[in-house]
Amino acid sequence: MTLVANSSEGSTRRQFLHQLAGTAAVCMPLACMAEPRPSGAPSKADLIDKITRKVLWPGRRDGYSWFHPRVCMIPGPKNPVALMTTQKITGSDYYHAVHWSVSSDLGKSWTEPKPIPGLGRRTISDNVQEGVCDVVPDYHPQTRTVLAIGHNVWYQEGRLMRSQRSRFPVYVVRHQDGTWSEKRILQWKDSRTFSIYTCGCGQRVTLLDGNLIIPFSLGFSGRNDRAVTSALCAFDGNEIRMIEIGNELTNKTKRGLLEPSLTTSNNRYYMTIRAEDNRGYVCSSDDGLNWSQPQPWSWRDGKPLTMSTTQQHWLVHNEQLFLVYTRKAEENVNVFRWRAPLYIAAMDTESVQLIRETERIVLPLIGDGIRNAANVARMGNFHAINATANESWITVGECLPGKRFTGDTLMARIHWSRLNKM
Repeated sequence: MTLVANSSEGSTRRQFLHQLAGTAAVCMPLACMAEPRPSGAPSKADLIDKITRKVLWPGRRDGYSWFHPRVCMIPGPKNPVALMTTQKITGSDYYHAVHWSVSSDLGKSWTEPKPIPGLGRRTISDNVQEGVCDVVPDYHPQTRTVLAIGHNVWYQEGRLMRSQRSRFPVYVVRHQDGTWSEKRILQWKDSRTFSIYTCGCGQRVTLLDGNLIIPFSLGFSGRNDRAVTSALCAFDGNEIRMIEIGNELTNKTKRGLLEPSLTTSNNRYYMTIRAEDNRGYVCSSDDGLNWSQPQPWSWRDGKPLTMSTTQQHWLVHNEQLFLVYTRKAEENVNVFRWRAPLYIAAMDTESVQLIRETERIVLPLIGDGIRNAANVARMGNFHAINATANESWITVGECLPGKRFTGDTLMARIHWSRLNKM
């Protein structure tokens, strides 16, 4: 492969933060008390001192949901500035224009979301539109830009087209002066025939030399199952260019492997993967391209977690790697795909398994997940980011399909007991 500058250190990508313009914000106060650390857990569990939570936008009350809220941190002269991408949802996978919002006070208040030019709907014919969804922003310190990558999606007659046309990643760049670039397509020239290739919802890694390692899900013409891989890409502050492609990982059950997310810790890369066989998967790599065979997420006693076609994401502390996820539990047996509550647990990097005694609830299930599960808000589309050395954030837009897809936009703060030196 093409060598990159110190991939283990560069991929930690602590992208601390430059000033963006921000104005008055709309934000709700804290809605629940802090949750203390568990007792009797191993010493590394003490890294999580407490978890606090708040409502950013009260969609349950106001009749909407700011969905897919994903944040990146931008260096500022005093405090980092948080930039969020988000969009409203009004039907099953039926998304509206992508918006952006900023917070200059570490998430206490946020500006009113504004549309990102180029990431709205495009009318193709009288009854067909092309939209954009699953956008993830990241600060790119080498070019001092924000790179926001999502993918296209097709709608017909006011709903998601079940027979989707070709789908591919699209991206925009926010420059230092606050302006957004036009929408671009992340081009992939490959001998294989794709019906879809996407990196939507996925965490990616930025190397010290500015190159990126991006995880992808691949759909092939004539096949139902998708595969995952990763790619080394160059980014010059304007365009992304493919350099090298990793090995292909597969699972033949239903739609196969989906929505991979990448991270790195202690000179090793890790990828977590959504699947459709009541499991989530994890694999590792020395270089972020050549991956081990995926293994189901399990506890250290070997018992696998029961998951259902839902993404997982990473939080990295310099002392410990954490996974944020959903799973089947006693209180959520009838919740759609067990998409509430959200959990966090530390990972044993030697066995690549989760440490059960470190598991905590990040955002709790609200309601009755056994007898009244239809009224439990789903939280399967979330994001995790290191905000400062003191805390990390998990953001999610609730989804209540039975109530016109309304829901609150939530943020949980993971307060570290020891500074995160990433």
